[in-house]
Amino acid sequence: MASAVYTYRVRDKAGKIVSGEIEGASTTVVAKALRERGLVPLQVEEKQSSVLQTEIRIPGLSNRVKSREIVIFSRQFATMVNSGLSLIRAITVLEEQVESNGLRDVLGQVRADVERGTSLSAAMDRHPKVFTDLYVSMIRAGEIGGVLDETLLRLADILEAQLTLRNKIRSAMAYPAVIGLLIVSVTTAMIVFVVPVFSDLYAELGNGASLPLPTQMLILLSDIITGFWWLLVPLLGGSVWAFRRWIETEAGRLAWDTIKLKFPVFGKLAHKTALSRFSRTLAVLSRTGVPILQAIDIVADTSGNRLVAKALEEVKTSVRAGESLAAPLSRHKIFPPMVVQMMTVGEETGELDAMLAKVADFYESEVEDTVSALTSLIEPLLIVVMGVTVGAILIALYLPIFNIAGLVS
Repeated sequence: MASAVYTYRVRDKAGKIVSGEIEGASTTVVAKALRERGLVPLQVEEKQSSVLQTEIRIPGLSNRVKSREIVIFSRQFATMVNSGLSLIRAITVLEEQVESNGLRDVLGQVRADVERGTSLSAAMDRHPKVFTDLYVSMIRAGEIGGVLDETLLRLADILEAQLTLRNKIRSAMAYPAVIGLLIVSVTTAMIVFVVPVFSDLYAELGNGASLPLPTQMLILLSDIITGFWWLLVPLLGGSVWAFRRWIETEAGRLAWDTIKLKFPVFGKLAHKTALSRFSRTLAVLSRTGVPILQAIDIVADTSGNRLVAKALEEVKTSVRAGESLAAPLSRHKIFPPMVVQMMTVGEETGELDAMLAKVADFYESEVEDTVSALTSLIEPLLIVVMGVTVGAILIALYLPIFNIAGLVS
């Protein structure tokens, strides 16, 4: 049944008259929800909205929930639960104050499911685009252990750490990306607009002397781009589409993630990022009390690298057969000896989560150092590449003029 917005007037526990708005399926459902909050409904009416007041939502855009919103929601939810508020009341308060339309809709559905007797983890599990397997599994473990508020804080910490790391990498790559785009734009502009002018000039001179090879290649490239742009544009777009479809397949994703790890500098960055995410996620899951086999599945899905996920699938088989966690990891080169040794010590001392947290701290620090070094190296390198590219084009264009000047002299 479709829900609508209702206005209400109620009497609270202190005897005061309070007005507000709430979303529900009918006046009966809304009145029942208000009574469950300890309020006495005096008037409940469906809100009438004009066309100008109707909220405009763009599919796939306005309903999108950002990671930062989930972090804030988790911290606020933890505070309310720790203060003694019931789940339904805490979710209702958060539903009314969140700014994201998508998150508000999801929380409304979660609240309705919880009101019908569904557990919080099961209600969240129905919205995988907002609440991941990691989130749902930790909530389930928190419900079982009676430490939901502590679990929510841990979730907020791990999500915020992942978000911060991702933002640092994106910020570091922003400047190189802009310079790279500038190089491509300037080069394309020169090939499309400048080279044809020189080509016509040399054709008019007709001195019988053949053009230098670099000039011939540059003119040929310009003729191809200007003459067949209508073919190159869909060809480029089709290549991008085919590549994205390829990496969406299991085999394609595994091959691409393997290739990424072999890139100079960037490969090490991707490797350290995957290890950091693996260690941090497994540490939190272990500390929360999620069963080890389920934790391995979650870590494999959230590692961000199919090579790591494939190794963890084999590790899961070994653990199910009775091996320790660290032993099968040592058989995969994707996990460095330090990670294996730290996990071995953690298993022997019963402090696996603490050791994994230290590993995560180490690799997060390594990622930050690598990103800083990479940024310092790429900036001057790209400027040099830009200068060399533009200089090469200019030299190729002016070589025939130098030759003509030599013949005249």
